[in-house]
Amino acid sequence: MSVAAPDPREVREASLDELSRLGLPLPPAQFPLVWEPGDQIDLRPTGEIEARIAVLHLILARCFGMPPQAAMSWLLGSHLVDMVTPPEWQFVMGGKGDHRSFVLHHDALFALAWVLGLSKQLDPTLAVDERLIERLPHIAEGETFPHWRSRILTAPQHPADAAALLDLHYCLDWAYLETERGGRRAPGLVDANAIGQRRWALEWAVILRGPYHDEPPGWEEVDLST
Repeated sequence: MSVAAPDPREVREASLDELSRLGLPLPPAQFPLVWEPGDQIDLRPTGEIEARIAVLHLILARCFGMPPQAAMSWLLGSHLVDMVTPPEWQFVMGGKGDHRSFVLHHDALFALAWVLGLSKQLDPTLAVDERLIERLPHIAEGETFPHWRSRILTAPQHPADAAALLDLHYCLDWAYLETERGGRRAPGLVDANAIGQRRWALEWAVILRGPYHDEPPGWEEVDLST
Protein backbone atom coordinates (compact mmCIF):
# COMPACT_ATOMS: atom_id res chain seq x y z
CA MET A 1 0.00 0.00 0.00
CA SER A 2 1.35 3.41 -0.96
CA VAL A 3 2.19 5.88 1.79
CA ALA A 4 3.07 9.55 1.71
CA ALA A 5 6.73 10.09 0.96
CA PRO A 6 8.77 11.84 3.66
CA ASP A 7 9.94 15.39 3.08
CA PRO A 8 12.58 14.97 0.34
CA ARG A 9 14.62 17.93 1.59
CA GLU A 10 14.85 16.53 5.11
CA VAL A 11 15.85 13.14 3.70
CA ARG A 12 18.46 14.78 1.46
CA GLU A 13 19.89 16.72 4.40
CA ALA A 14 20.33 13.45 6.28
CA SER A 15 21.98 11.87 3.21
CA LEU A 16 24.44 14.75 2.91
CA ASP A 17 25.22 14.53 6.63
CA GLU A 18 26.10 10.87 6.10
CA LEU A 19 28.36 11.73 3.15
CA SER A 20 30.12 14.31 5.31
CA ARG A 21 30.55 11.77 8.11
CA LEU A 22 32.18 9.39 5.64
CA GLY A 23 34.48 12.13 4.34
CA LEU A 24 32.98 11.99 0.85
CA PRO A 25 32.49 14.94 -1.53
CA LEU A 26 29.02 16.46 -1.61
CA PRO A 27 27.03 16.69 -4.85
CA PRO A 28 26.36 20.14 -6.30
CA ALA A 29 23.50 22.29 -4.98
CA GLN A 30 21.41 21.57 -8.10
CA PHE A 31 21.66 17.80 -7.61
CA PRO A 32 18.08 16.53 -8.18
CA LEU A 33 15.84 15.20 -5.48
CA VAL A 34 14.66 11.61 -5.93
CA TRP A 35 11.03 12.56 -5.32
CA GLU A 36 8.96 15.67 -4.78
CA PRO A 37 6.78 16.82 -1.85
CA GLY A 38 3.38 15.16 -2.05
CA ASP A 39 4.60 12.04 -3.87
CA GLN A 40 3.61 8.54 -2.77
CA ILE A 41 6.00 5.67 -2.15
CA ASP A 42 5.63 1.91 -1.98
CA LEU A 43 7.66 -1.27 -2.32
CA ARG A 44 7.23 -3.79 -5.09
CA PRO A 45 5.22 -6.85 -4.03
CA THR A 46 7.23 -9.14 -1.77
CA GLY A 47 6.85 -12.10 -4.14
CA GLU A 48 8.29 -10.07 -7.00
CA ILE A 49 11.32 -9.04 -4.94
CA GLU A 50 11.80 -12.64 -3.78
CA ALA A 51 11.75 -13.81 -7.40
CA ARG A 52 14.35 -11.21 -8.37
CA ILE A 53 16.58 -12.32 -5.50
CA ALA A 54 16.28 -15.95 -6.61
CA VAL A 55 17.09 -15.14 -10.24
CA LEU A 56 20.13 -13.06 -9.28
CA HIS A 57 21.30 -15.85 -7.01
CA LEU A 58 20.98 -18.33 -9.88
CA ILE A 59 22.97 -16.02 -12.16
CA LEU A 60 25.73 -15.84 -9.58
CA ALA A 61 25.71 -19.65 -9.44
CA ARG A 62 26.21 -19.67 -13.22
CA CYS A 63 29.08 -17.19 -12.83
CA PHE A 64 30.83 -19.66 -10.55
CA GLY A 65 30.42 -22.79 -12.60
CA MET A 66 26.84 -24.05 -12.51
CA PRO A 67 26.15 -25.79 -15.86
CA PRO A 68 23.50 -24.19 -18.09
CA GLN A 69 21.40 -27.37 -18.15
CA ALA A 70 21.24 -27.42 -14.36
CA ALA A 71 20.35 -23.73 -14.30
CA MET A 72 17.54 -24.27 -16.79
CA SER A 73 16.23 -27.23 -14.81
CA TRP A 74 16.17 -25.16 -11.63
CA LEU A 75 14.33 -22.28 -13.31
CA LEU A 76 11.72 -24.67 -14.71
CA GLY A 77 11.25 -26.43 -11.38
CA SER A 78 10.94 -23.08 -9.63
CA HIS A 79 8.55 -21.61 -12.24
CA LEU A 80 10.84 -18.58 -12.67
CA VAL A 81 11.58 -18.68 -16.40
CA ASP A 82 9.33 -15.68 -17.01
CA MET A 83 11.24 -13.63 -14.42
CA VAL A 84 14.55 -13.85 -16.28
CA THR A 85 15.36 -10.84 -18.46
CA PRO A 86 16.62 -11.33 -22.05
CA PRO A 87 20.26 -10.40 -21.21
CA GLU A 88 20.14 -12.72 -18.20
CA TRP A 89 18.69 -15.50 -20.33
CA GLN A 90 21.51 -15.19 -22.86
CA PHE A 91 24.04 -15.43 -20.04
CA VAL A 92 22.36 -18.32 -18.21
CA MET A 93 21.90 -20.43 -21.34
CA GLY A 94 24.85 -19.43 -23.50
CA GLY A 95 27.35 -17.63 -21.28
CA LYS A 96 26.93 -14.50 -23.42
CA GLY A 97 27.43 -11.06 -21.95
CA ASP A 98 29.77 -9.34 -19.52
CA HIS A 99 30.64 -11.99 -16.94
CA ARG A 100 32.09 -9.37 -14.58
CA SER A 101 28.91 -7.28 -14.61
CA PHE A 102 26.86 -10.32 -13.60
CA VAL A 103 29.27 -11.11 -10.75
CA LEU A 104 28.75 -7.57 -9.46
CA HIS A 105 25.07 -8.34 -9.00
CA HIS A 106 25.86 -9.85 -5.60
CA ASP A 107 25.64 -6.32 -4.18
CA ALA A 108 22.28 -5.74 -5.86
CA LEU A 109 21.09 -9.00 -4.33
CA PHE A 110 22.38 -7.82 -0.95
CA ALA A 111 20.33 -4.62 -1.19
CA LEU A 112 17.18 -6.54 -2.12
CA ALA A 113 17.77 -8.85 0.82
CA TRP A 114 17.86 -5.77 3.07
CA VAL A 115 14.57 -4.54 1.58
CA LEU A 116 12.93 -7.81 2.65
CA GLY A 117 14.56 -7.87 6.07
CA LEU A 118 16.81 -10.83 5.25
CA SER A 119 19.84 -8.70 6.09
CA LYS A 120 19.86 -6.29 9.00
CA GLN A 121 22.10 -3.59 7.54
CA LEU A 122 23.15 -2.02 4.27
CA ASP A 123 26.18 -0.07 5.40
CA PRO A 124 28.11 1.60 2.54
CA THR A 125 31.39 0.89 4.32
CA LEU A 126 30.77 -2.86 4.69
CA ALA A 127 30.91 -5.68 2.17
CA VAL A 128 28.11 -8.19 1.65
CA ASP A 129 27.17 -10.03 4.83
CA GLU A 130 28.70 -13.50 4.51
CA ARG A 131 25.83 -14.98 6.54
CA LEU A 132 23.39 -13.94 3.83
CA ILE A 133 24.14 -17.07 1.80
CA GLU A 134 22.24 -19.19 4.36
CA ARG A 135 19.13 -17.06 3.79
CA LEU A 136 19.18 -17.58 0.01
CA PRO A 137 17.90 -20.56 -2.00
CA HIS A 138 20.17 -23.60 -1.61
CA ILE A 139 20.31 -24.10 -5.36
CA ALA A 140 23.18 -26.62 -5.31
CA GLU A 141 21.09 -28.80 -3.00
CA GLY A 142 18.04 -28.58 -5.25
CA GLU A 143 15.96 -26.25 -3.10
CA THR A 144 13.35 -24.72 -5.39
CA PHE A 145 11.94 -21.21 -5.21
CA PRO A 146 8.65 -22.30 -3.55
CA HIS A 147 10.52 -24.33 -0.93
CA TRP A 148 12.81 -21.38 -0.22
CA ARG A 149 9.86 -19.02 0.20
CA SER A 150 8.32 -21.39 2.73
CA ARG A 151 11.60 -21.53 4.67
CA ILE A 152 12.41 -17.84 5.02
CA LEU A 153 10.60 -15.25 7.08
CA THR A 154 10.56 -11.88 5.33
CA ALA A 155 9.93 -8.61 7.13
CA PRO A 156 9.88 -5.90 4.43
CA GLN A 157 11.20 -2.49 5.35
CA HIS A 158 8.82 0.42 5.73
CA PRO A 159 8.64 2.20 2.34
CA ALA A 160 9.83 5.48 3.90
CA ASP A 161 12.98 3.79 5.26
CA ALA A 162 13.70 2.16 1.89
CA ALA A 163 13.15 5.48 0.12
CA ALA A 164 15.55 7.23 2.50
CA LEU A 165 18.20 4.62 1.78
CA LEU A 166 17.55 5.06 -1.94
CA ASP A 167 18.21 8.79 -1.61
CA LEU A 168 21.40 8.06 0.31
CA HIS A 169 22.63 5.68 -2.39
CA TYR A 170 21.70 8.18 -5.09
CA CYS A 171 24.08 10.62 -3.39
CA LEU A 172 26.65 7.93 -2.59
CA ASP A 173 26.75 6.83 -6.23
CA TRP A 174 27.75 10.34 -7.28
CA ALA A 175 30.22 10.73 -4.41
CA TYR A 176 31.98 7.39 -4.93
CA LEU A 177 32.38 8.01 -8.66
CA GLU A 178 33.73 11.49 -7.95
CA THR A 179 36.13 10.06 -5.38
CA GLU A 180 37.46 7.47 -7.84
CA ARG A 181 37.80 10.07 -10.60
CA GLY A 182 39.94 12.13 -8.25
CA GLY A 183 42.17 9.16 -7.50
CA ARG A 184 41.17 9.12 -3.84
CA ARG A 185 40.29 6.13 -1.71
CA ALA A 186 36.69 5.49 -0.83
CA PRO A 187 35.84 4.82 2.80
CA GLY A 188 35.19 1.27 3.90
CA LEU A 189 35.37 -1.99 2.00
CA VAL A 190 33.25 -1.40 -1.11
CA ASP A 191 33.81 0.55 -4.30
CA ALA A 192 31.72 2.60 -6.72
CA ASN A 193 30.59 -0.55 -8.56
CA ALA A 194 29.11 -2.02 -5.39
CA ILE A 195 27.37 1.24 -4.50
CA GLY A 196 25.96 1.45 -8.03
CA GLN A 197 24.59 -2.09 -7.79
CA ARG A 198 22.93 -1.37 -4.46
CA ARG A 199 21.40 1.78 -5.90
CA TRP A 200 20.15 -0.22 -8.91
CA ALA A 201 18.32 -2.62 -6.61
CA LEU A 202 16.79 0.17 -4.53
CA GLU A 203 15.73 2.14 -7.62
CA TRP A 204 13.89 -0.98 -8.79
CA ALA A 205 12.40 -2.02 -5.45
CA VAL A 206 11.09 1.39 -4.33
CA ILE A 207 8.07 2.57 -6.30
CA LEU A 208 7.58 6.33 -6.56
CA ARG A 209 4.26 7.76 -7.65
CA GLY A 210 3.62 11.37 -8.54
CA PRO A 211 3.24 13.78 -11.48
CA TYR A 212 6.91 13.51 -12.43
CA HIS A 213 7.32 9.74 -12.21
CA ASP A 214 6.85 7.21 -14.99
CA GLU A 215 5.58 3.68 -14.45
CA PRO A 216 7.95 1.53 -12.34
CA PRO A 217 10.81 0.34 -14.57
CA GLY A 218 11.71 -3.23 -15.38
CA TRP A 219 14.97 -4.55 -13.99
CA GLU A 220 16.91 -3.79 -17.16
CA GLU A 221 15.19 -0.38 -17.51
CA VAL A 222 16.51 1.17 -14.30
CA ASP A 223 18.26 4.42 -15.22
CA LEU A 224 21.50 5.07 -13.33
CA SER A 225 22.75 7.80 -15.66
CA THR A 226 21.88 10.69 -13.34
